[in-house]
Amino acid sequence: QVESLHPHPGWVELDPEVLWSQFIGVIKEAVQAAGLQMRQVAGLGISTQRGTFITWHKRTGKPFHNFISWQDLRSAELVNSWNNSLLLKVIHVIFTVLHFLTGNDRYLAPSFLTFSTHQTSMKLSWVFKNIHEAEEAAKKNNCCFGTVDTWLLYRLTKGSVYATDYSNASSTGIFEPFTKCWNPTLCNLLSIPMSIYPPVRDTSFNFGSTDSEIFGVPVPIMAVVADQQSAMFGECCFHPGDVKLTMGTGGFWNVNTGEHLFASRGSLYPLIGWKIGEEVVYLTEGSISDIGTAIKWALDIELFTSVDETAEMAESTADSQGVCFIPGLQVSGDDPYLCASFTGLKPSTNRNHLVRAILESVAFRNKLLYDIIVKKVHIPLRTIRADGGVSNNSFVMQMTSDLINKKIEKPANAEMSSLGAAFLAGLASGFWTDKKQLKKLRRIEAVFEPQKDSEEYRPAMDAWLQAIKHPPHW
Repeated sequence: QVESLHPHPGWVELDPEVLWSQFIGVIKEAVQAAGLQMRQVAGLGISTQRGTFITWHKRTGKPFHNFISWQDLRSAELVNSWNNSLLLKVIHVIFTVLHFLTGNDRYLAPSFLTFSTHQTSMKLSWVFKNIHEAEEAAKKNNCCFGTVDTWLLYRLTKGSVYATDYSNASSTGIFEPFTKCWNPTLCNLLSIPMSIYPPVRDTSFNFGSTDSEIFGVPVPIMAVVADQQSAMFGECCFHPGDVKLTMGTGGFWNVNTGEHLFASRGSLYPLIGWKIGEEVVYLTEGSISDIGTAIKWALDIELFTSVDETAEMAESTADSQGVCFIPGLQVSGDDPYLCASFTGLKPSTNRNHLVRAILESVAFRNKLLYDIIVKKVHIPLRTIRADGGVSNNSFVMQMTSDLINKKIEKPANAEMSSLGAAFLAGLASGFWTDKKQLKKLRRIEAVFEPQKDSEEYRPAMDAWLQAIKHPPHW
């Protein structure tokens, strides 16, 4: 975990050199722990965080700034200005009419386009408005843009490979998943030069080999994939209707929509899951902030001494005694000024009630997002598979299963992003020949089935819904 830097209030950055050294260190440690040598590695698969990016000089390789994190708020004023602009309203009208006349879903997303601080596009626009060196280099076609994967590829190959894959590109919000191209209209609107973008390759693909000086031998790089799409692949959610629920720092519900790309208003957005040869798999994604973040905060203030205790603490009390946890510790893309809080505190409130309220808020938000998915995504949902650190919490898992009235599988290995990257690299290198072999490798540790009627949670969820209608801002 690379420590975040905060050079100004609301700014969140990562040092590229620290990230690089930790990345190389992790690979070497993993190979050593497996009892292998680097020359025995058939291929490297890279799964990285999405939405965090950097720009650098094409000729010298020198960065113009640190990595700007997806959590960074420096574009907040730009976001508010655009979302309230007359131009954006005109764009909405034009694309609404085009969608009505053609029925083509590619016009649906622009018809309700709004910007958020999470999006790469706005922060990239900020870079070209505020960092003169990047602007000048772009004018001379000497500026490179990359999410974490692109930067690592560039460094691993000492500048000989400059590329990304479809899963990472589609997660930036600048890449048009319908046309599979960087979006020139959006770039023109935001004054972002089109010359900065890397070529986009298949997800499972031979990107070239690492420079032999780095590991002592050249190692083929056989897959590059965004973390949530990688977790989806690691869970073997290969069929339309398969659902993956990742609960880590935040929460991500992903639905495999097969060959069809669904655009939807509000909480869901379309992504490219992966591209392997002629196969392109699309996903619909909904996200939740403040899951692992809230639990870590509670640990830091010593509400409990170990995360492993939290399920037992929550189960030790029949309810939260009316206490509700309003999320907001992690920056909201829609509302950067939202604050977290507890409501309903009483003299009798104890640690168990507070912990239960935090965990209940996770399950309640899972329920809300699941209901939106059922309503908006017109594909019968099949299996639901959970991963991420919070999936180890039996209270959250059982309550979510009860609320959505569906079975949820939890794998033996909760870190699915790395497994997905390994699967994709193994396919590209010929270690595995098809996805059927991958399915045989799946190991399920637990299956959570509904045990209570969801109506039993109705009073608590109604109280929580009432509480989050008026979240505090300061």
